[in-house]
Amino acid sequence: MIEKTLRINHLFDFYQVLLTSKQRAYMQDYYEHDYSLAEIAEDNSVSRQAIFDNIKRTELVLEDYENKLHLFEKFQQRQSLFEQMKHEKDVAKIHQYLLALEKIDEGFGD
Repeated sequence: MIEKTLRINHLFDFYQVLLTSKQRAYMQDYYEHDYSLAEIAEDNSVSRQAIFDNIKRTELVLEDYENKLHLFEKFQQRQSLFEQMKHEKDVAKIHQYLLALEKIDEGFGD
């Protein structure tokens, strides 16, 4: 459950600008502010089920954006390479890391 929550939070960070204002508000309340479905429903004068359905649909939308755009995946790849580079002293290896960074975007969006 924690892994899913972390993933949704990361996807939300990348794709929230593509969501409607209502989707953003519900996701922020649920994931960032840790409000219960009942609290969000009361604040918005709708049913708990409506909030639940909206959040689940929005999670699917976020996953769909990631499947198409791969922004989070590419971010993770870059972070991994940066971490490896920070501890590298061999210039040839650093050059290899830089070439790998350039290739991250290749193959996406074809």
